[in-house]
Amino acid sequence: MAQLDNANPNVFLKKKERQVTPEELDDSIVDQIDAREIFDLIRDIKDPEHPLTLEELNVVSEENITVKGHEAIVKFTPTISHCSLATLIGLSIQVKLLRCLPSRLKVDVGITEGTHSTEEAVNKQLADKERVAAALENPNLLQVVNQCIS
Repeated sequence: MAQLDNANPNVFLKKKERQVTPEELDDSIVDQIDAREIFDLIRDIKDPEHPLTLEELNVVSEENITVKGHEAIVKFTPTISHCSLATLIGLSIQVKLLRCLPSRLKVDVGITEGTHSTEEAVNKQLADKERVAAALENPNLLQVVNQCIS
């Protein structure tokens, strides 16, 4: 059996579900995508190592999401500074958002500054569209990503 990077992670309480207003359900009203909407999309992504969500592990939080105009910046915080699955987690977040958000919104996913030993390398991989596309052509990797985001 494979050794877990973090065999005993801290588990955090989940935020309450957002109350959906009638205005949000009205398709005739144009509203901007905000940090909470993006958080709601990624909060239930499953951790590849544990049967917990990224929200429960405090890997993603609404406070680490910024939306400015047509750009969304999502920072995530691995549970340990040497997490070997950080790239996979970032890829899962990126794929979920690319599938759910309109194409006019540029999505930038990266590790929260100072929280991972190979932060710069992981962020470089996640920012490289060609690398991301190539990774998603790998059927085994795509299967793992799909399991995380389903």
